[in-house]
Amino acid sequence: MSDYGGGGDDDYDGGMNDTFDEPLPEDEDPGYDLLNGEQQGEEGQTAGTGAMDVDREPVDLGVVEQQRQPNKERITTRYLTKYERARILGTRALQISMNAPVLVPLDGESDPLQIAIKELAQKKIPLVIRRYLPDGSFEDWSVSELIVE
Repeated sequence: MSDYGGGGDDDYDGGMNDTFDEPLPEDEDPGYDLLNGEQQGEEGQTAGTGAMDVDREPVDLGVVEQQRQPNKERITTRYLTKYERARILGTRALQISMNAPVLVPLDGESDPLQIAIKELAQKKIPLVIRRYLPDGSFEDWSVSELIVE
């Protein structure tokens, strides 16, 4: 038997089904009124209109405005975490690879990641780390302010 038709079995009719359901007229279709908003719902409201209830108060979704912590009242650690270090080095290496100005003497370095590591060691990376706190506020730390080990 072939995968492309042929093969000797002629009992296949092509999958056509000649029996169709006759569509109901608009006045006999039970879903027609509901879809077109002509049927009454609970409390006498028209169902399916999608109209908004204007009398209700808007719902507060609890969006918390973020506030910056003053630099004198910082509560997070002064140490650069390994996750922040990885993010800072990756971001700065990408910037250097896209021809951003290098802030340390190169000394023959050409690898953007090695240049970023050298900038971090000298605390010359011009990036700011934003640490979010559980109450919705945040603290901004310059890389030069953090202790790098």
